[in-house]
Order: sequence, then C-alpha cells, then structure tokens
Amino acid sequence: MRKQKGFSLIELLIVVAIILIIAAIAIPNLLRARIAANESSAVASVRTLNTAEISYNSAYPTIGFASTLANLAGTACAPPTSAGACLIDTQLSSGTKSGYTFVMSNVSGNPASTYQVNATPLAQNQTGVRYFCSYADAVVRVPTSNTACGTGDIPLQ
Repeated sequence: MRKQKGFSLIELLIVVAIILIIAAIAIPNLLRARIAANESSAVASVRTLNTAEISYNSAYPTIGFASTLANLAGTACAPPTSAGACLIDTQLSSGTKSGYTFVMSNVSGNPASTYQVNATPLAQNQTGVRYFCSYADAVVRVPTSNTACGTGDIPLQ
C-alpha cells in the first residue's frame, strides 16, 4: 500500500474548532476595546471643544461663546473670523467623530456667556456606552442616568 500524505478530516475539524474558540474569546474583547477607544476620543473631543470655546470667547468678546460647531471651525483661515475661527478640525465640526455625535446647545446671553456640549454615541453599546457633556465651566461630565446630560451629572475623573 502506498501511504498518503496530508491531514485527516478529524485533524482539520479540530484545528477549525480551536480557531473558532479563540475567535469567540477575542471578538468581545476587541469590541470592548473599540468602545473604550471611542469613549476616550469623545472625551478628548469635548475637551477640545471646551478649549476652542474659551479661545473663541477671548478672541471675540463682543460675541461671547460660539453658537455652532461651524463657528469654531472654518476652511479659509487667512484671517480667521467669528464665522469660521479655525479652532477645531472639519471632522469634529461636522458633528460626528469616532462613533459619537457632538452638539453645541444652550448658547445664550448677549454676549453669549453659556454653552453646553453633548457627546452622544451613534449606536448605544456598539460605538459607545456612556454619554458626555460639558458646560461653560469646561468640566467634562457623565450623566448619572446614562442618557442625555442634565442636572446631577458627575464630573469625569
């Protein structure tokens, strides 16, 4: 008899089963890592928006804080204006970045003395789990009810 070379069907099935077990362990960890990265990016973006608002308020004291993300951004920055201050990038000014939606709201006063930044996950439990917000005091907060920001928010530590 001639001996055949190669793997038997049983050996191949065992290898495939081992690969599937490893994948079943690794994929949830990968998703959790991606959510954590998106949340870290959202916090950094909220901090960037706070810094941009403070810079905008200093540069345009008669206007106060910017009322929209577009006012903080801009493409023609020679020179920057109150309609396009070129303080944030165009990705963040679009309102969507790293699985989160960013909204500037509650800008009030003349000149504007208050604002609120909200960061909301695009797909809850897929792109992010937590919501983030900040007010004119520039402290990043996490709501206690894990929904949109409001009263009783906890400062992020």
